[in-house]
Amino acid sequence: MKKILIAFDNGNFSEGAFEMARRLNEMEPVHLVGFFLPAVHYANEPIGAEVVAQPYYIPLMEEEDFNVIEDSIIKFEEKCSENNIHYSLHKDLIDAAIPSLKIETRFSDLLIIGSEMFYKNLGKEKINPYLKYAMHEVECPVLIVPEKFQFPTSNILAYDGDETSVFAIKQFKLFLPELCKHKTMLLYASEKNAEIPDLSYIEEYAAISFPGFETCEVNFDAKKYFATWISEKKGAILITGSFGRSEFSEFFRHSFVSEVITEHYIPVFIAHK
Repeated sequence: MKKILIAFDNGNFSEGAFEMARRLNEMEPVHLVGFFLPAVHYANEPIGAEVVAQPYYIPLMEEEDFNVIEDSIIKFEEKCSENNIHYSLHKDLIDAAIPSLKIETRFSDLLIIGSEMFYKNLGKEKINPYLKYAMHEVECPVLIVPEKFQFPTSNILAYDGDETSVFAIKQFKLFLPELCKHKTMLLYASEKNAEIPDLSYIEEYAAISFPGFETCEVNFDAKKYFATWISEKKGAILITGSFGRSEFSEFFRHSFVSEVITEHYIPVFIAHK
């Protein structure tokens, strides 16, 4: 039985994240752990590399904050019971910040987060820095889910020639084997006709691991048209390393993953070493 952690921020219950957990439980019973994060103070928010390097101030919670989170906990328990999901709770509401989340993920197989609800209160187009910080600190794969989505019936493997993208593909195969039977596209991009590193190796691995495998080279202006392209891939899930750190592809270096998450196109599976 897999142990899946599902995180909710400041009482913002994500129906999309829970629906993903419910569907995965239908395919194979899981143990679902509800993790409830308190509100985060974003004043003097760090930018750039500091987003990953610095923690955030967790203010003392007011009574109404406790009530909001308790309501979310009750909803979580009710929905788990209704759907016959084996579950437990993390109720350390005052200290439950990134350090606690990191420890929880060390002993979990997968973390699910609702991409929209997790930064609902920011009112920004940019990705939540708390969420971004979590993506680099957690110690298990992360599945980021829009509120409205089609349960995956196809896979898009983002390959940028870097070992992190290969690691993510292997983690997806290991932790979500039920989805590997679906049609799968290996997506890669290059600039100035550069050779794709180890392309034959990743094609061989993907062909063995995923039935219905095919490759797709991005040959359009990805910076302008990728959002349109990915928005048309209904019922797909994107599998990628952590925010495209590769030095090989300018396309992946500009973090197209952030745009997919921010615009809530499709579920995104992220894994990094």
